[in-house]
Amino acid sequence: MDRGQKKLLQKEKEFTKLRDELTQQRRDLPWEAVRKSYSFDGPSGKMSLSDLFSGRSQLIVYHFMFDPNWDRGCKHCSFWADHYSGMIPHLNHRDVTFVCISRAPLEKLEAFKEQMGWTFPWYSAGHMDFNFDFQASFTEEEIENKQSFYNYTLQNPMSTDREGVSVFFKDKEENIFHTYSTSLVVLT
Repeated sequence: MDRGQKKLLQKEKEFTKLRDELTQQRRDLPWEAVRKSYSFDGPSGKMSLSDLFSGRSQLIVYHFMFDPNWDRGCKHCSFWADHYSGMIPHLNHRDVTFVCISRAPLEKLEAFKEQMGWTFPWYSAGHMDFNFDFQASFTEEEIENKQSFYNYTLQNPMSTDREGVSVFFKDKEENIFHTYSTSLVVLT
C-alpha cells in the first residue's frame, strides 16, 4: 500500500469514529411525546398515527413532496421512491415500518403510485396539520415571506412542501414519541 493510500485510510478511520460519535449524539437526543391525534387517508380508510406502525415499535415517515394542487409528485422524491419497496422487508425484520405521507388527496397519490409501479404504503395528510407540524409543509404566508422553520433552521422553504424524514417510536403502553426528523437537503 503506498503512502497516499495509508493517509487516506487513516482519515477514513477518523471519519468513521466521528460518525459513530455523531450517531450516538443523535440517539441521545430527547424524545418528544406526540399528544395530537392524526387521521390519515389510506386505501383501507382512515388510519391513526398509531395504526401506521402496523404492529411494530418504530415508524419512519418519508414526507413525499406532493402539494394538493400538483398533478404529479416531486421528481426528486420519485427517484428515491423507486427504491422503497425493496427496503421495506429489511426494515420490517428490524421492527420498523416505513410509509410515505403527502398532502395531496389519496386519489392523486394512488393514481401516481400505480403509474409509477410502486407498492409501498402511502397516505394522505391533506386535511390536517401533520406535515406542517413536522416541518415538511408551509403556509402561504411563510412562502410569501420566504421564511419558515425547516430542518431546525429558519430559512426560505422555496415550496409549499419539502422532503423530509420523521421517525417515531411506540412503547408497550401505546405512547408515541417523535425521536428524530431531518430533511435530505439543507437550504440557505
